Amino acid sequence: MIRKDVVITGIGLVSSLGEGPDAHWEVLSKPGAKPVVDEASFAPYPVHPLPPLSLDAQIPKKGDQRQMEPWQRLGTYAAGLAIDNAGARGLVSDMHLIVAAGGGERDIAVDEAVATAFCTTPADEVGPALNEKLATELRPTLFLAQLSNLLAGNISIVHGVTGSSRTFMGEESAAADAVRIAAARLSEGRGGIALVGGAYASQRWDLMLLYGAGDALWRGGFAPVSARGEKGGFVGGALGAFLVLETAEHAAARGATPLAKLAGVATDAAHKRAGGSAAAAQALWRKLGAPAQGLGVLSGMTGVAEARTEEDAFLNGLGAAAVRRTGTLIGHGVEATFPANVALGALALARGGFFPAMDPADAGNGAVERILVTGFGQWRGEALALLERAA
Repeated sequence: MIRKDVVITGIGLVSSLGEGPDAHWEVLSKPGAKPVVDEASFAPYPVHPLPPLSLDAQIPKKGDQRQMEPWQRLGTYAAGLAIDNAGARGLVSDMHLIVAAGGGERDIAVDEAVATAFCTTPADEVGPALNEKLATELRPTLFLAQLSNLLAGNISIVHGVTGSSRTFMGEESAAADAVRIAAARLSEGRGGIALVGGAYASQRWDLMLLYGAGDALWRGGFAPVSARGEKGGFVGGALGAFLVLETAEHAAARGATPLAKLAGVATDAAHKRAGGSAAAAQALWRKLGAPAQGLGVLSGMTGVAEARTEEDAFLNGLGAAAVRRTGTLIGHGVEATFPANVALGALALARGGFFPAMDPADAGNGAVERILVTGFGQWRGEALALLERAA
């Protein structure tokens, strides 16, 4: 089978630093960029908050806005930015849609009631008390407006994207596989254009409960990714990130200028054991078969201690010209982080440069000819994407 080249022709990016490619390049291309952090609202957990958005620009109907949860609005908004950036409004009826989504937002009041009952009820009465909550308050219909695949549904409704639609769940791995499968389908000739990405709303107490209980969050005052010590943890970052991918011939036929070539995406889910993730990433790197010369790395390092140690081991053996840990400035957006970093890589290649240091541990200032995007899940999942300059 003859594989077709896949290029990135549009990016829709929203983070705590702003929205759109110009805003992100303006901040990140200059030395000394500072993160935007809220340390008070969800203490002891800092977050990178969502910037103000004019939702009407991408979601014009107030009724559509009201029926979406915040993370769905963020994803739908970012998807619209990507379509506009690619100049592809007239192609949405043929555009395939692949979304990486979380489990939807929860009813915080119900969660608090359940947690309170669990903590205050005598041990021998906990079971019946929780069963009562399940029967009366955690009813299935409570979550019908929060299902993960409704992000894809809302994008289809608001923007008219009516090609095939797929939704992936599985935290960081979902995002990497969404990009990988979108690129693979185009490369194999099963379509000419696709929209792929995800969203993460960091300002949510239910996520603090979820990831805090798993000991995955950084507690206390903000610290860069590389400086979170043995306890580690990630700082949630509000992120909406979508990419318009096309075959090179499809883009050329409509006169679109590619931002970058997506030369390869490789994913794995190594077993959680010492050295497993680093070895898996090394195997993925060999699979991509790219030279290390002139390589710039955009690392999606989360800050969770074990995953950080594994990725450091992998990065130290690469011999890259420059390594940048984006999580220090934009935080970790789980399902949105991988496409966000792919977007930043495409932006750098399109602008003919690379980014100055983002984290105190960032090293190297050599010339960058190609960019490797890494994604190590905070618990499991390794992914690499290789970007090259568009021909």
